Amino acid sequence: MKTVFFKVGIFISFIFMMAISSCMTHDMTHVMLNMDYPAAYVVNGASNTLSVIKLSDNSVTETIALNGATFPHHIYLNPAKTKLAIAITSTDLSGGHAAGHNGSTAGLKVQIIDAISGMVDKEIALSKMPHNAIFNRTGSELWIGQMDLNQSQILVYKTSDWSLQNTINVGKGLSEVTFSGDGNRAFACNTVEGTVSIIDANTKKTLNTLTVGADPVGAWGAGNGNVYVDNEKSQTISVISEAGLNVSSTINVGFKPAYAAYSTHHSELWVSDATAGKVHRYKKTGNMWATTGNIVTGADAHAIAFSANGQVAYVTNQGANTVSVINVPNLTVTKTIPVGAKPNGIAIKQ
Repeated sequence: MKTVFFKVGIFISFIFMMAISSCMTHDMTHVMLNMDYPAAYVVNGASNTLSVIKLSDNSVTETIALNGATFPHHIYLNPAKTKLAIAITSTDLSGGHAAGHNGSTAGLKVQIIDAISGMVDKEIALSKMPHNAIFNRTGSELWIGQMDLNQSQILVYKTSDWSLQNTINVGKGLSEVTFSGDGNRAFACNTVEGTVSIIDANTKKTLNTLTVGADPVGAWGAGNGNVYVDNEKSQTISVISEAGLNVSSTINVGFKPAYAAYSTHHSELWVSDATAGKVHRYKKTGNMWATTGNIVTGADAHAIAFSANGQVAYVTNQGANTVSVINVPNLTVTKTIPVGAKPNGIAIKQ
């Protein structure tokens, strides 16, 4: 009789531990959440999860399993802040984007996730690697890059019914597709050929193709009339003028840049240093760019995102499995938040 009670006790303990575990990591296909608060959404590439950070106290409130995804990458919100788009690459890109272009072709897709409930609204299966998926300025379209070593393409879907409405040819080895600050131009970084294709977001016509540095990854909009291209191999930042559709200057950083973001508070460019785990700050005086200092964050510093008022910055550290919270006016790290393995993309909902 004692043996029976002992076995029953073990079984009940096992069920209890499983219940606790399921509360810690949610599968979006089964659990509806309520994330109706300002939050930062962090994609954990190696954990295949999404960490949700509540901005009021910078605590992780949810860890969501991404429905069988392998190596999710960057993440974008629609303008209404109701939908998230996550590209599933099935490849570890933390060592560099060009090297990852020969990765897996299985399980490639984009997941559209409800930003409040965490439920999957739509999955778009793809035959080629998507580095990211990004909404246009009205949220009526979703632009998805399709990497190809010979002829990459951008697929434009209508978000009302998820029908494919445009296919735009760009260059070789496409990485990120991004938009200018006003949303009128799209920028496609052709990593393998070292160029950026500039596209009219309304007509879908290519306006110009610019030569930049070696292995460009993303052309990051700033809202100040420029976009900033991080060139991994040449260790430079190319500054593209939205008005002139030309490269107006080049910043030699001397490290592998992972991301570039413009701080409106200090009127300076922040560039993450994937090698040293820092964020370097640059300012242009006349025709010269010079560093104004750096902030130590964590190993393999990656994406940078500013709060809506520009007072707080969040930096994902892929090698440290953390997110650094930076007080922008004081230029100090105020908190380091543990998240999943190899956090890369981040999006802020406010």
